[in-house]
Amino acid sequence: MLSKFINSFLDKKSAITAHAHCDGPCGVYDPASTRVAAEAVLSMTKKLIALEAPSSTDSTEWAAYSNTFSRYVAVKEEQAKETKKEILILWTDYFKPVHLETYPDLHETIWKAAKLCSACKVNIDLAQAEELMSYVEKIHNIFWASKGRTDAFVKAS
Repeated sequence: MLSKFINSFLDKKSAITAHAHCDGPCGVYDPASTRVAAEAVLSMTKKLIALEAPSSTDSTEWAAYSNTFSRYVAVKEEQAKETKKEILILWTDYFKPVHLETYPDLHETIWKAAKLCSACKVNIDLAQAEELMSYVEKIHNIFWASKGRTDAFVKAS
């Protein structure tokens, strides 16, 4: 019985047309998660720069400082990695060749943003963290323009 059904299905001459609203299972894309992660990178970078090492040799103070420093670095690196992941999802899943035609600097913008994510992971550099935010804003603007919208780039902090 099953083989008759399968053969009947395979013998059909007309193709079945399938329609999907996106490439992904849900098709919900939004650069907001990219902004939140990049903003965390900037925040942690600022906190690391402002963090002052103890002036004493007290082991308790140094332990507290080391713990805080380590936590800030861990969050900064995790969020830089998350920013890169979100940027690459938009690049590989949302943006299409037609977007490159409309926004010829899109490839370079994505590439530089991804490189800045890597730089922010391995450095404590305020200028790089701020530049990453700038590139995330560019991606945000291109994304929403590609949808015919002008959604504001609103930071949480």
